[in-house]
Amino acid sequence: MFKALITATVLGLAPLTALGNEMTDVISDQLQAFQRRDVGAAWEYASPMIQGQFVDPRSFAHIVEQGYGPIWNNATVRFGMNMVQDGRVIQTVIVTDQTGQTQGYEYDMIETDAGWKVNGVRPIDVADVAV
Repeated sequence: MFKALITATVLGLAPLTALGNEMTDVISDQLQAFQRRDVGAAWEYASPMIQGQFVDPRSFAHIVEQGYGPIWNNATVRFGMNMVQDGRVIQTVIVTDQTGQTQGYEYDMIETDAGWKVNGVRPIDVADVAV
């Protein structure tokens, strides 16, 4: 069972509040798909750029499983602030996996005709994540 603890903190910019909710929904849905090992569903939340890099859901899943263990084996999620940085929208996320390992991430989000998509994920120190 997915246990997402969502605490969205926004930088006081009203337009980002609604966007933040949309983005955290996309991230939560993708993490739930990974937890169910529904790679096809997780793939649908990836941006066209990410899909172009990995070609198919199986390659995408392999990279996530090998390089982003806490995301692949997620148990709880906490959302930090989101912000616009260099023209991109970044959402900070703290993921704890099923073994208790916690890792912070910055999710690079883009808006497409099909809605918000994950355009990249970068590990960061948990101490750098404002919740």
